[in-house]
Amino acid sequence: MRVSVSWLREYVDLPADLPTGDLEQALVDLGIEVESAVDLAETVTGQLVVGEVREIEELTGFKKPIRFCRVDVGAANGTGEPQEIVCGARNFAPGDRVVVILPGGVLPGGFAIGARKTYGHNSAGMICSAKELGLGDDHSGIIVLGRDVTAKPGDDARPVVGLDDVVLDLEITPDRGYALSLRGLARELSHAFDVPLRDPARVPAPAGTETPAYPVEVRDTVGCDRFTARLVRGVDPTAPTPSWMEQRLVTAGIRSISLPVDITNYVMLELGQPMHAFDADRIAGPLVVRRAEAGEKLTTLDGVNRVLTADDMVICDDTGPISLAAVMGGETSEVVAGTTTVLFEAAHWDPAMVGRTARRHKLFSEAAKRWERGVDPAVALVALERAVRLLTEHGGGTPGAEILDIDHVRPRTPISLPADLPTRRVGVEYPPARVVALLERVGCTVAQGADRLSEDPGAVGVASGVGTVLSVTPPTWRPDLTDPADLVEEVVRLDGYDRVPSVLPTAPPGRGLTPRQRRRRAVAGSLAERGYVEVLAHPFVSPELADQLGLRADDSRRPAVRLANPLSEEEPLLRTTLLGPLLGILKRNLGRGHRDLALYEIGAVFHPRVGAGSPPAMGVDRRPTDEEFAAADAVVPAQPVHVAVVLSGDLDPAGWWGPGRPAGWADAIEAARDVLAAAGIPDERVEVRAAEYAPWHPGRCAELRVDGSVVGHAGELHPVVVAALELPRRTSAMELNLDTLPPTPVTPAPAVSGFPPALIDVALVVDESVPAEQVRRALEAGAGELLEDVRLFDVYSGAQLGAGRRSLAYKLTFRAPDRTLTVEEAVAARDAAVAVAAERLGATLRGA
Repeated sequence: MRVSVSWLREYVDLPADLPTGDLEQALVDLGIEVESAVDLAETVTGQLVVGEVREIEELTGFKKPIRFCRVDVGAANGTGEPQEIVCGARNFAPGDRVVVILPGGVLPGGFAIGARKTYGHNSAGMICSAKELGLGDDHSGIIVLGRDVTAKPGDDARPVVGLDDVVLDLEITPDRGYALSLRGLARELSHAFDVPLRDPARVPAPAGTETPAYPVEVRDTVGCDRFTARLVRGVDPTAPTPSWMEQRLVTAGIRSISLPVDITNYVMLELGQPMHAFDADRIAGPLVVRRAEAGEKLTTLDGVNRVLTADDMVICDDTGPISLAAVMGGETSEVVAGTTTVLFEAAHWDPAMVGRTARRHKLFSEAAKRWERGVDPAVALVALERAVRLLTEHGGGTPGAEILDIDHVRPRTPISLPADLPTRRVGVEYPPARVVALLERVGCTVAQGADRLSEDPGAVGVASGVGTVLSVTPPTWRPDLTDPADLVEEVVRLDGYDRVPSVLPTAPPGRGLTPRQRRRRAVAGSLAERGYVEVLAHPFVSPELADQLGLRADDSRRPAVRLANPLSEEEPLLRTTLLGPLLGILKRNLGRGHRDLALYEIGAVFHPRVGAGSPPAMGVDRRPTDEEFAAADAVVPAQPVHVAVVLSGDLDPAGWWGPGRPAGWADAIEAARDVLAAAGIPDERVEVRAAEYAPWHPGRCAELRVDGSVVGHAGELHPVVVAALELPRRTSAMELNLDTLPPTPVTPAPAVSGFPPALIDVALVVDESVPAEQVRRALEAGAGELLEDVRLFDVYSGAQLGAGRRSLAYKLTFRAPDRTLTVEEAVAARDAAVAVAAERLGATLRGA
């Protein structure tokens, strides 16, 4: 939120000589993050003056409209003659007063202004937009000063456009919605500097009348528990927005549209109450506030035709929805250039409903941002009165005597707070009288039982606080105060976080990394050393992606967890496999021109506990018991840690040395073996078998087993999956469940023999259905203790071998620990290995 300090000073008596740094620090101490505090007077150097446009010559023959202007800048240019300036904006005419920066000036960002020839004309200076001056984001046109501005051509333009001010850019946390207004920020600063507050909401406002301002029916009093409205007739449709209001809106980053609309935005910034202005003459019949019917359509003010769901709230007339409640109005009832009858609406909407609607439609308006954080339900009539007064003052018209007020707001429930709880929780002494004073400063009503607490620190029960329980009713503008812990936080915040000592816990000695952490680091290091690049993906997936991977959301084998309040309605499921988001990252990188990719991720997947029920309700006033923890853990989805890799393109790049080697299913299996080796699982405990498992190709998929238990799969992705995700052919992947791996065994140091090895190659012919892994194991079993290593180096199939047969060639390494092997010993070991392979798998020596 962007706000000017001069506007804040209208509601709080800040010290006149307050340095910007001290103001920034005060806000930070209150828990409000300050993105920047900019003294606008220092952002623009040189001559920035008011100019009056005398002549405009339209230049033709260029790709975009260009105008050659002569602008009266008084004596600022030293000659008194009109300044010649080339400008591309179209929103001004002769006679308008504009803001001009003359040659030698420098705009924000170090943009120096000079005199040059462009588009065939001399141009000396620039006519400025709000964005160019750093006052806002609007770059659609230059700043045209209002008729109420008294500055003459040549006068300094800084005070006219607000460049003599300090602008704060604040990041408001979601629980502090009241601070998204001048009213809320002024209240916070009054606490920080202990100065009076002039609350703009503490003004008299007429109550609702028996006769409504307009016929309205609210059918859902949960989604909308308050709805107020008032008419203003006979408004001058040509009345401009006063320059001071437009300037403040521009500073806040809001574009000026028309006087009635600008007033609603101004009141929203001032009081924190979002409003809407309808053209009453364009409304057909009474208004109805209700939930939308699934499939209903509404064209919002941004020109988008939106399809509504049953969770959306709408305001309707006889023609159907005319406004997406609390988010954005509709085109059919908006204020237009000829509007003379304005219906102001100020309501109170359910924050959860607004948040879901805004995310569903990707429509994060300024109003929705405030509603989902909480708005004061008691300020609706004040906002209505403020908007009506501003409109009649600057746009004429007659306010209607009738005021609609449909009020179903429930009173706040008191919170029981032990007076000594802040002291016990924080470790700083907070006398009960101090606790009461700070909570009352926030706006809370504090009582002890049915009696009002004495402010005398010596009062019985209040001085010590022991056994004293306070009954605290939060103010209407603080919906975030719901628990005793919230009140404790307010006491600590207003008393000063700097009073809370920083005490670092003593680290327990000698523990270091856990076995799980060491295994994870070893796996990550192993993959990185082999050229894989680590990525981090969001754990959210769409039902469509699950279907594309062959993983239905209702799959009984791999059911998915559906979020109750997802960040995006398009991705409401938690992933059951790492491959979905990981393949999305692969696709995005392919689209950016990267052809050869080897990516990996280590992260959690989520499996629901079917039939686990609901978790127990646990407050924040105490530590949950072990039984409550156990009951909550029993409901939380299982979250095993997986590792996955995806491969596409060449694994070994091509170059002057020769062609590259494309990645394939065998590389995915090898990556799985590397992971298991890095995890400390001996190779003899690993078994690789052919398998069928989505989303892999049924003929090129392997399952990996450790001690007979399946721990993951690897291979080439199914062609249907590759086509659905628009990935290259032969894209391969691997995924293992690290949590199912057994603990790393203690590995004895290997005995290193100093004697030479005996190297023998052997080629065995077997059926195509026989896995190479089984052949390797048979050779190991038959060769005995002399076998040091066995490695597959060639696979061949041909007509001479016969149909359904293939040749597997292995390199056998034999070595004895205490002697040099003779040829006879090595050959005997080889023959024994071949014999076991023949007995188990029907293997025969190739060429025998």
